[in-house]
Amino acid sequence: MSNIPSESRDLLEQAIYYPMLVKVLERDLIAVDKSPFKLPKPYKDWIEQTLIFVQKQLFSIKRELKRQGMKIHEVKRDELFTTYLFVYRGYEEYHSYFNPSIRNKVEELLAYHLYKRFDPE
Repeated sequence: MSNIPSESRDLLEQAIYYPMLVKVLERDLIAVDKSPFKLPKPYKDWIEQTLIFVQKQLFSIKRELKRQGMKIHEVKRDELFTTYLFVYRGYEEYHSYFNPSIRNKVEELLAYHLYKRFDPE
């Protein structure tokens, strides 16, 4: 049984996904610079604006973690799983995540931040 409420655990999981999302966007910026696009500036601007937005989100996540007295540490990584230590108000819990599911979640967040957030559903 977890001592961490689900809302707080969601926030801790965002602290896993958002730094990875920043790395993906930074690598994509480099790829656009090296690519043979005829007009790379719109693509670069699009990725840069998304990166700025995601970095602001990550800043808010980190601020909220600190405000609630939570921390997250990567403990172990192998080909299939990554284990994190969640510290929540003095409680420590280890959580293992399947690496492909982390990748899928980061991909969902990337799609959301690149274009789905603009869809008027």
